[in-house]
Amino acid sequence: MPRKFGLIAKFESPADIMHAAKKVRDAGFKQWDVVTPFPVHGLDPAMGIKRSMVPRFTIVGGTLGITTGMLMIAFTGASDLDLGLLSEGYKLIVGGKPFFSPQFAFPVSYELTILFSAFASIIGMFILNKLPMHYHPVLKYDDIAEGTDDKFFLYIEKDDPQFDNEKTRAFIEELKPTGISELEE
Repeated sequence: MPRKFGLIAKFESPADIMHAAKKVRDAGFKQWDVVTPFPVHGLDPAMGIKRSMVPRFTIVGGTLGITTGMLMIAFTGASDLDLGLLSEGYKLIVGGKPFFSPQFAFPVSYELTILFSAFASIIGMFILNKLPMHYHPVLKYDDIAEGTDDKFFLYIEKDDPQFDNEKTRAFIEELKPTGISELEE
């Protein structure tokens, strides 16, 4: 016998899903989400979603990139370490330039800053979105394909602390959806 995942409700317009999201947020539900065919302006605040933490991953990656670039150039230009590449391990003076200067280390550092920022952003997005998620019970719902065209869905998971099948169904019915169904895991 399939286990129940929660309840899903279908709405007809962005205004309806926005109103429903505000009501669900205000009711104190924590384990819920919406499915929309296109981005709905203002839906994130209506759902109570805070600003993303991905920019923090990006700044850490960028800082690590510029630091790596500067340290790499400092090590290769000013190091007196014999790595077996030079026979005697002496510092190499090229064109009368100093052994290390941020000016000539900047291009490498700049490129590493961009590279590390991009990787950190992608990794942060994957971590925060819990990806890869190859399956979600909402995909089992028969009418979910309409959520890619012109319908809007709101679902509340049974794992929510406030979830009670009868009370939650009655609450969702007050939001005036065009249909309510149970989701299976």
